[in-house]
Amino acid sequence: MRLGDICSKIGSGATPRGGKEAYSASGIPIIRSQNVLDWSFSSNGLAYLNDEQARTLSNVEVHQGDILLNITGDSVARACIVPSDVIPARVNQHVAILRPKEKANATFILAWLQTNKDLLLKLASSGATRNALTKRMLEGLDINLPSIDIQNHIAALISLIQSKINLNIKLNGYLLELATTRFEQALFKSNRVVRLGDIVKLEDSKRVPLNSRDRDARKGPYPYYGATSIMDYVDDYLFDGIRVLLGEDGSVIDESGRPILQYVWGKYWVNNHAHILAAASDYSLEAIYIALQRTPISHIVTGAVQRKISQRNLNKLKLEMPDAKSLEYLQDIFAAYRCNCEENRGLVSLRDALLPKLMSGEIDVSKIDVAQLNSHLAEY
Repeated sequence: MRLGDICSKIGSGATPRGGKEAYSASGIPIIRSQNVLDWSFSSNGLAYLNDEQARTLSNVEVHQGDILLNITGDSVARACIVPSDVIPARVNQHVAILRPKEKANATFILAWLQTNKDLLLKLASSGATRNALTKRMLEGLDINLPSIDIQNHIAALISLIQSKINLNIKLNGYLLELATTRFEQALFKSNRVVRLGDIVKLEDSKRVPLNSRDRDARKGPYPYYGATSIMDYVDDYLFDGIRVLLGEDGSVIDESGRPILQYVWGKYWVNNHAHILAAASDYSLEAIYIALQRTPISHIVTGAVQRKISQRNLNKLKLEMPDAKSLEYLQDIFAAYRCNCEENRGLVSLRDALLPKLMSGEIDVSKIDVAQLNSHLAEY
């Protein structure tokens, strides 16, 4: 059966005239590729349209239960189900809406897309220029669709696991908000300006880049970090412990001019596109991470085409910091944050191990006790 036969709609949207400069501070959400993650939706950087702009894009209005699929760029093939709290939204030209018909379960279709992500990436890379999935490609995908009862059962199992993952993501969002609020309260009581270079040590000299061929030959359990995210997993590590990574070139700042940061721990490898910050003062890396998150840094970015943050400019960056002793609470907040992340890693491994076996029929879905699985997940 073709994907086009089980969807009443497959299509992408558009950007209003004027591009992102025409977005509003509030109104009808317009979903962009940065909002669509694998399995989950991110409200970070969500843009908005006024009523008139939304009317011009009424043909790409998002409905309850729609699947969102990134169809261009580096994030191609990421997919999730739209959350109800952003409806009625629109999508731009980098995101496609897949609207399953009555006899197709949206979560099952999403699971099928995730299971077949390698196929989607291969299709996307077949073009002459940038990665892209076309409407014709998507409509022509062959999908083995079991009965709606089996679809619903598989969807229920996957949804249980994913709900727990999403809850932890939401909890971590609250933890970071709490950390930022308390940091700003401490700033109100005691405020000093410090140079970043005086409170951190840059460990950039320890970085070693690996190209895709090297990484393919060295698959393993250790995360390989780039400027913005984990790019791969390799068989060895360069760093052990907590660090803050700050994008050095390419994607170095967000739309508000604040730095692209990663808070990392454990054992991992880092390539040459991220600065590596280690603690070198009374201030913890957690305090420095919060301070950097709230600090605009556009003035230290160079390069008209390829943006870059040099070590020299980074070391000279000035941060507002409260008294270090007033920030001891951050250790408990970030310990809880790391715990939630580790829990999610286990849940993702469980989901990814179950999924292909469920989709292929290797595991008889009718023999899995959903209530028992729910009870087990509650213990995580």
